[in-house]
Amino acid sequence: MARQPADKSQESKIDDSALIRELALLLDETSLTEIEIERAGLRVRVARNISVAAAMPANYLPAASAAAAVAAAPAAVADIAKHPGVVPSPMVGTAYWSPEPGAKPFIEVGTKVSAGQTLLIIEAMKTMNQIPSPRAGTVTQILVEDGQPVEFGEPLVIIE
Repeated sequence: MARQPADKSQESKIDDSALIRELALLLDETSLTEIEIERAGLRVRVARNISVAAAMPANYLPAASAAAAVAAAPAAVADIAKHPGVVPSPMVGTAYWSPEPGAKPFIEVGTKVSAGQTLLIIEAMKTMNQIPSPRAGTVTQILVEDGQPVEFGEPLVIIE
């Protein structure tokens, strides 16, 4: 026989704990960093801290600064996010370098781009969103891998 909670408030606490566990599992399964839900007057937010450095492949940093970046990863992430040429992600989704699998990428390191030129695509809710260059310049770093999930505000590309 299943154990019965002593009162309604105890039952509510058990339900709340189960909901929080479900949301935490969903975070792990989807690689999201935050989930918020409101149900029957109860608002629950589950979040975890993830360093952007872990998601940023070292092979997209210039070779000369790769060793320095590994030694000072937290400082490097802060520096990249504050770089004047950084292009942040305008949404949560999956970043793709080309319009379709096997096609030529929109940009590569060293590509000269003009304002409004497509840099990459972010798929969000089965919609392909072209991410335009906010300015003209040369792509000096690509900070995401093809097919990588990205968060809102995450640095994607640096244009100088």
